Amino acid sequence: MTWARAALISVCFVALLWAVEVLDVLWSRDLDLYGVRPREGEGLTGVALAPLLHAGWDHLIGNTLPVLVLGFLVLAAGIGRGLAVTAVIWLVGGLGVWLTAPAATLHVGASVLVFGWLVYLMVRGAYTRNVGEIILGLTLFMMYGGILLGVLPGQPGISWQGHLFGAVGGALAAAMVDRRRWTRQAPPAGWSRL
Repeated sequence: MTWARAALISVCFVALLWAVEVLDVLWSRDLDLYGVRPREGEGLTGVALAPLLHAGWDHLIGNTLPVLVLGFLVLAAGIGRGLAVTAVIWLVGGLGVWLTAPAATLHVGASVLVFGWLVYLMVRGAYTRNVGEIILGLTLFMMYGGILLGVLPGQPGISWQGHLFGAVGGALAAAMVDRRRWTRQAPPAGWSRL
């Protein structure tokens, strides 16, 4: 029943994002002020809250389907594993933005999770050696690899730092969560550990 729970958690998380945006609109966008504000002490609150906040309905609508699909895929391999991966991405992404983004800017949005989950799903098979996860990673790369160009600077008003550090968080999560699983298990016949 992991798939059903993964679907339920993904839907509930998206419902939370929409509820937060409704409150944000009702409160005249005051909630967005709790996003990541680089190198400001109060801006550290945004590390925890920024993925829940969005810069309007278009921003939230653009993140909704990727959050549903990628969040589900990350959780479907195990709820605990998926939550651990999400925590690493959330923290690395937020702190990366806080440390590197230009001063006097504000960063919000679940894109940090989207980029992190995408990279995680694309690379985890390299650690798990699971054929299904390798095929899923290659399929996602062929279908959505182009969006990874969003980690490059260039689009005004887009937090490429959030995209970049979300992706870095996804790669780190695969190395931390799935490499640990790999080293605890006996390797398949013919495989050697490095």
